[in-house]
Amino acid sequence: MECDADEPTERPDGVGEPIVHRGLWQRHASPIALLMLGTVLALAFAGFAGGQPSPRNESDFGGAALSIKTPTIIRNGEFFETDIIVRAAAPIDEAVLAVDAGLWRDMTINTMIPAPADEEFRDHSFRFSYGPLKAGEALRVKIDGQINPPLFAGTRGGIAIYDGKRLIGRQPLRIKVLP
Repeated sequence: MECDADEPTERPDGVGEPIVHRGLWQRHASPIALLMLGTVLALAFAGFAGGQPSPRNESDFGGAALSIKTPTIIRNGEFFETDIIVRAAAPIDEAVLAVDAGLWRDMTINTMIPAPADEEFRDHSFRFSYGPLKAGEALRVKIDGQINPPLFAGTRGGIAIYDGKRLIGRQPLRIKVLP
């Protein structure tokens, strides 16, 4: 049996003339959808969705310098790493890192290396004691954590260095949390 191309063929149910004979723009993705997708990708690559390298914030307080590397923009549910370096310019009898409770609100802290010799909560901050530091010595602490789902918009607080109970200096931090 021969097939004639000019002869009409039966179409499946629901496939009528408007579906068969569509214009060029009706057969392809809408240019508006492509533009919207391109805009979202451009914003993500520009860093507005997080995922950029963490900046290092440094402060010199005279007796010690504090360097903190932590994300400033992060997405909800993501894991993150904070790197803290304390450099003693003068002897410190008892190096204590204090993290404001508000900074770690709705976060889970998984690891802190090295582990502190002593931990306590006082004056609205988590305090971690690492013992003495000689002038010129450095203490490096790595903290791994995760943003919990209830945290939205962000958090702020600070990390401070103490010599025992005497404040050496405090560095304010703000972490923006995106959905």
